[in-house]
Amino acid sequence: MSFRRITIFITLMATLTVGAQRKQIGEARTYLKSGKNFDKAEKLMTDLLKDSANRENKRIYEIWLQSVQKQYDQANEKFYMKKQQDTAQFFSIVRRLFSISFRLDSLDARPDKKGKVSHDLRKDVARDMMGYRNNLFNGGAFYVRKGDFKKAFDYFETYIDCRRQPLFTGYDFSQEPRMAEAAYWATYSSFRMEEPILALRYRDLALADTAKRSWTLQYIAESWKALKDDSMYVATLWQGFNDYPMSTYFFPRLMDSYQNEPVKALEVADQALEADSTSRLFLFAKSVVLLRLEKFAESLDYSDRVIKRYPDMAEAYYNAGTAYVNIALRMDPVRHKKQIKKMFQNAMPYMEKYRVLSPDSKQKWAPALYRIYFNLNLGKQFDEIDKILKNL
Repeated sequence: MSFRRITIFITLMATLTVGAQRKQIGEARTYLKSGKNFDKAEKLMTDLLKDSANRENKRIYEIWLQSVQKQYDQANEKFYMKKQQDTAQFFSIVRRLFSISFRLDSLDARPDKKGKVSHDLRKDVARDMMGYRNNLFNGGAFYVRKGDFKKAFDYFETYIDCRRQPLFTGYDFSQEPRMAEAAYWATYSSFRMEEPILALRYRDLALADTAKRSWTLQYIAESWKALKDDSMYVATLWQGFNDYPMSTYFFPRLMDSYQNEPVKALEVADQALEADSTSRLFLFAKSVVLLRLEKFAESLDYSDRVIKRYPDMAEAYYNAGTAYVNIALRMDPVRHKKQIKKMFQNAMPYMEKYRVLSPDSKQKWAPALYRIYFNLNLGKQFDEIDKILKNL
């Protein structure tokens, strides 16, 4: 085929393509004017965009956006008139509106042949989208209730993402109260999806939602833990503990993180007791740490404080009994024979009470009572415990 024939063929094909494009655009406009079949108008435009040659045609995106706006108005009217309307479909329309408008604005921002950028459409499109934007938040809330956290995250992220979109240049979202709440729900949805990286994406903004800040810190901490970033996990626990010392989440996990650092664990317990000196949890935690630090007399003091206020707390009796046993074992058996016997006598009622309150914890109370009864020469009780130990 000659070069001239090739040129003619290409020109003919381009003419046919333009003709088909004009026909479909014309059909779509007819649908829009008719007041019905807006979905068909949309399909005509999306079909055109399957051809890469059409993907920079701003007019196609304009008509596509108009067709979806018409669908939105139609669906919204059904809600207003209390007619049956698919809620999920309605929110899907909202998402499409923003997806199309962002792409249209991107084309609108391109310079013309002279290098000039006019933004012919930005002002009007941005104004329209601001009118729809609240339904992005509502869509996210809808999918949270449905338990579809992937879709919920997508809606909340689109809502938040408006602040960085060029389309909304000139709009100030910094003082928008719902922005922080949207970030919280995006964080929550990501956490429920077990997607720690996504859960951390909007953490700073989510923390601005003071009503849910404690929960946000928990999701952040769990996300760092899932990512095996121990330093950030502990730092977040500290942040949460400092702000919410009475939370049942931060304190226990912070104590666990210092399992091998009892001195630091004691600092945490002391700080907690500054917030509430009568807390069952805080008092007991300090007795445990002191026991690990081999400060047995101090540990006993805190165990007794717990028992005095909370006499049904089994582990406090175990800690007290263990403290007495350890004090006895530290004494010189020759020089302090009477004192040692006294310590075992003091330990016995605590450990026996622990046995009563926690009968299934034989692995803990049986060896302790075995040692106590042996040192006090209580044959009958010793024989009973000996049998129990042999059957463990």
